[in-house]
Amino acid sequence: MPITATAGGVERARFVSGSLMRHVCVMAGTGAIGLIAVFAVDLINLFYISLLGEKEIAAAVGFAGVMGFFHASLCIGLTIGIAAVVSRTVGAGRGEDARRIATSSLVLMTAVSAVAGTGTAFFLHPALQALGAQGETARLAHRYLSVTVHTLPLLGIGMATSALLRSIGDARRSMTVTLGGAFVTAVLDPILIFGFGLELDGAAISAVVSRIVLAAIGLHGVTVRHRMLGRFEPSRLGGDARALGKVAAPAVLTNLATPVGAAFVTHSVAQFGPSAVAGAATIDRLTPVAFGLVYALSGAVGPILAQNLGAGQFRRVQEGLRDSLLFMMASVAVAWLVLALGQGVLIRAFSADGQAAELISLFCSWTAASFFFAGGLFVANASFNNLGHPLLSTAFNWGRATLGTIPFAWWGSRYGAAGVLIGQAVGSSIFGLLAVIVAFRLAAKLARQEAPAGAAPALDAPLAPTSPHAEIAALTTPQSVPKGAASS
Repeated sequence: MPITATAGGVERARFVSGSLMRHVCVMAGTGAIGLIAVFAVDLINLFYISLLGEKEIAAAVGFAGVMGFFHASLCIGLTIGIAAVVSRTVGAGRGEDARRIATSSLVLMTAVSAVAGTGTAFFLHPALQALGAQGETARLAHRYLSVTVHTLPLLGIGMATSALLRSIGDARRSMTVTLGGAFVTAVLDPILIFGFGLELDGAAISAVVSRIVLAAIGLHGVTVRHRMLGRFEPSRLGGDARALGKVAAPAVLTNLATPVGAAFVTHSVAQFGPSAVAGAATIDRLTPVAFGLVYALSGAVGPILAQNLGAGQFRRVQEGLRDSLLFMMASVAVAWLVLALGQGVLIRAFSADGQAAELISLFCSWTAASFFFAGGLFVANASFNNLGHPLLSTAFNWGRATLGTIPFAWWGSRYGAAGVLIGQAVGSSIFGLLAVIVAFRLAAKLARQEAPAGAAPALDAPLAPTSPHAEIAALTTPQSVPKGAASS
């Protein structure tokens, strides 16, 4: 589905017609495979590291994972902006603008991730200390991160190209981008960790190679297959950056809230020893794999809502939100059942004992249920980001990471490491429920603005901006269809 000009103009956006539930299932399903592949890289690393039988190394991977979570959240926030603006532009029938913005987005992603990744290298030691890492565990985590932080631009490019492919509806190719990186990790990890005896260093090298493959496959998809990238225009970069920033900046702030909350939880758990940290690290890596469909919804729902918003089909926006939540609830129910039944296998697979085993069992049996509400927050955030209310997403995520995490985890720590996780789950559930309520109210308000039957959809007659400021507004602000417009 290349974005190319045709005799009839620009190829019609994919999500403005057909079954919304089918679009949600296809986008979330293929997106989940790709997303699970990304997080499976960390899970595979931890699995092989756990086979070494050293709690300090497993705990080091846990602390390194929290730092990596900050980096990944930055990139995810940027990709949300990329997918939202490009999808909306495609939905409005503006193919040339979509190509130019796609190019600008990759340039901006590379620059921001390079500064963030390399800049982190200067603060690794105090950051790890703040998280509670000490002694040999801190030294090992520092050594691992010293290798991986400099390759953040490769991860960013891979994630950005995957988002660009999702924005035009090519879910399958978007999935292959992340699958390629996971496949490399699955193959290289045992070779480097055990075959060459490199242990943690082998895991770090494997992660670097995986990111190289991730970026290469993604660039091939957007340049060769779909020809999504236009000519880079430095004079337009500022305007494109502002357009992307209107969504991406709040989205970045939103996504950084999650690792902030995770950092506090890790610090709280660290006081109970390396075994507790290793158990929490296992849960952190199991969660996105087990609930991959739920995590994928935040990226899958965005293009669907944005294209229909750009086309002026506001009732489909409301229906898309409803179908996404129904899909989420079914996904969480299945994942929770699988975790509850398979917890014994998981505990043995990761060589967990003591507190680590207790925490994994608690997660599989009970706290995993909090994802009914966390999943609602993911879907609500996607609607906020793509319907012109990104600051609501920021407010809810930071609310969950602070008011919904710190007091609850602090209170829970009085009852041990298990209490920390229970407290976190309770606070997260409260904010997830509130976010869903607000999202439905906004979607209902938007649906009441649906143009009357016979009106020309915005997709068929996009308004050309007359100035750089008008262009930014056109790319980031929903355009309502005037009442009484003549049919095309």
